[in-house]
Amino acid sequence: MAQPSSRQELIDYCLRQLGAPVVEINVADEQVQDLLDDAIQMFQQRHFDGVIQTFLKYEITQADKDRAQAVPPGAPSGRGSVGMASTSVTSDIVGTTTTFTYYENSNYLEIPKDVIGINKVYQWDALMGVSTRNMFSLKYQMFLNDVHYWGTQDILSYSMSMSYLETLNFLLNTHKAIRFNQRQDRMYLDVSYDDLIVGDYLVIDCWKVLNPNEATGVFNDPFLKKYLTSLIKKQWGQNLIKFQGVKLPGGIEFNGRQIYDDAQAELDKIEEKMMSTYEIPPLDLIG
Repeated sequence: MAQPSSRQELIDYCLRQLGAPVVEINVADEQVQDLLDDAIQMFQQRHFDGVIQTFLKYEITQADKDRAQAVPPGAPSGRGSVGMASTSVTSDIVGTTTTFTYYENSNYLEIPKDVIGINKVYQWDALMGVSTRNMFSLKYQMFLNDVHYWGTQDILSYSMSMSYLETLNFLLNTHKAIRFNQRQDRMYLDVSYDDLIVGDYLVIDCWKVLNPNEATGVFNDPFLKKYLTSLIKKQWGQNLIKFQGVKLPGGIEFNGRQIYDDAQAELDKIEEKMMSTYEIPPLDLIG
């Protein structure tokens, strides 16, 4: 199929590009499946169409607060963590070994495995109140005293008032510090968990990889088709290298090295085009 929409259709397309069924492609099905997984991983991590910006809503639970506020045995009083590690160093001055005990915070939230990057966590409106239902919030007081009913206040005054409240919120409630590594599947939220209320929600601005099983258009991506074809060709050549010089009936000789070298040259060109065309450049190179 010229426009594959599934794993097997993409595999069949790439094998046809290499000559199948006219030519026998000496690559095992298991090898092809592994190469397809590698190609999809490359597409998701490097191609700008391999990810999508997503906003995840997370509800704070009591277990989150208990884990972040737990104190390990032997730790000093105060907020600590469950995790604890120690290491020993030797002083060059006195020649003695001193053991230092370090405590690592467990103030993390579990993150889905398909999230590869987090921009920020939207701060909860501690100063303004989440909505005007909180009678002690500035928003509620502003609506109570300044906006009696729509039509008495022009839109410019309303816009200026809201901008002023947002400025106060920005100055007094800084963005929440986070730490995230996609290989760990945890987002560390460096805040006081006493300020979090069970049942409140956090909005996480993040990047998720596209799931090809849901977004089947991934299988028809031009980059993915060319990249997988070259990967299979390289594996084909690698499988035939050990038969280099073996004569077949009729004087035909395997040339796995040539197939391997040609595929590697194709992969180098594809990956170079990836950096210049399909990949978003690092932010420090923009401007």
